[in-house]
Amino acid sequence: MMKRITLLPSALLLTLLVGCGTSDEQDLKAWMNEQGASARGKIQAIPPIRPYEPFTYNAFGEPDPFKPRKIESAKGARGPDLARRKEALEAFPLETLKMVGTLQKGKATVGLVRASDNRVFQVRQGNYLGQNFGVITLISDSEISLKELFQDGAGDWAERQSKIMLQEREQKK
Repeated sequence: MMKRITLLPSALLLTLLVGCGTSDEQDLKAWMNEQGASARGKIQAIPPIRPYEPFTYNAFGEPDPFKPRKIESAKGARGPDLARRKEALEAFPLETLKMVGTLQKGKATVGLVRASDNRVFQVRQGNYLGQNFGVITLISDSEISLKELFQDGAGDWAERQSKIMLQEREQKK
């Protein structure tokens, strides 16, 4: 009894599949042939091949275009004086130094700089600050300007201008 129940759906399915292969397939083939006959594309002609013209390289005295080279600047920065004795504030990164005020000694302005260890140092124009060989160029009431030397990616020394701004006094509550 069980075999009859499983054979019945299989026989029904087989009958349906045989019934699908009728004349509709002939109509479909005729339509495809008709569409294929009218859909012919045009292929462009291949352009003519030009003959090879050899090139003679005569620029042997010129720089090699495939070798990286440095761009020469009009005013290149000289390297720092490594034989010079280091000053106390050169041990601190510039970002950790804070300007906390100024003093007037005669005609000279002296800047007051607090290091990260909370010690306060007096600095004058020409003193060095930070770890990038920064030399103080100007001290005003609101900022200390300096010129730093650093090595670029090619190993050359370059200059940049930096400033340490006066830190406003924090109000205690």
